[in-house]
Amino acid sequence: MNAPVIVFDAQCLLCSGSAQFILRRDRRRRFRLASVQSAAGAALCRRYGIDPADPATMVVVDGDRVWRESAAVLRIASGLGWPWRLALAAHIVPRRWRDAAYRWLARHRYRLFGRRATCWLPAPEHADRLL
Repeated sequence: MNAPVIVFDAQCLLCSGSAQFILRRDRRRRFRLASVQSAAGAALCRRYGIDPADPATMVVVDGDRVWRESAAVLRIASGLGWPWRLALAAHIVPRRWRDAAYRWLARHRYRLFGRRATCWLPAPEHADRLL
């Protein structure tokens, strides 16, 4: 299975909540997930110049292509299908502005949403989708 991989911070409540959201709504099982805290996730981060000890973005990796920041969010929305792909309307906002908003939220995510003491793990029915 060569599905796109979403690399996320499993200690961040916003990020792990997003991962759960994706798993529940990805009916076609299009995406796999890897936390930055896992060996696979950390390796992908390092490959694309992201410090796994201080991840500032989620990443979507599909083969040799990689999306970061707001582009990653829109890529995920597109892959989830209707009605989530309506988020693609955000393309009318200049990427510079979308990414600035994304970076601000990423910098403040622990303060705004909280942090887990341990990494989030998926429900057993989704365990095969985590690297």
